[in-house]
Amino acid sequence: MLLVRAIIRPEKKDEVLLELAKAGFNAATVVDVVGRGKQKGIKIGGIVYDEIPKALLMIATRDEYKDDIISVILRSAKTSEKGAYGDGKIFISAIDEAYTISTGAAGL
Repeated sequence: MLLVRAIIRPEKKDEVLLELAKAGFNAATVVDVVGRGKQKGIKIGGIVYDEIPKALLMIATRDEYKDDIISVILRSAKTSEKGAYGDGKIFISAIDEAYTISTGAAGL
């Protein structure tokens, strides 16, 4: 089991979730977050905004679906053909165990 975490632009959130659902990946946890990456914030005039709004998508999945999920996110989260700084980042980590609270069943 894996946890896919994608930090994306908030305006791309609905599109990414729609494309994930079309690909058969309906389950996701979405959290509004702020942060900054390599761009070190945005400077507008004399003001620097270093806490930029982002959306964090968390998707628990079986190992065999990882590449499909990453492909959908990469394709649908880009802001242009080439992409741009601030489009986001994807992180993959292992899930040792998972349980459904209502049933107590182990696994996804």
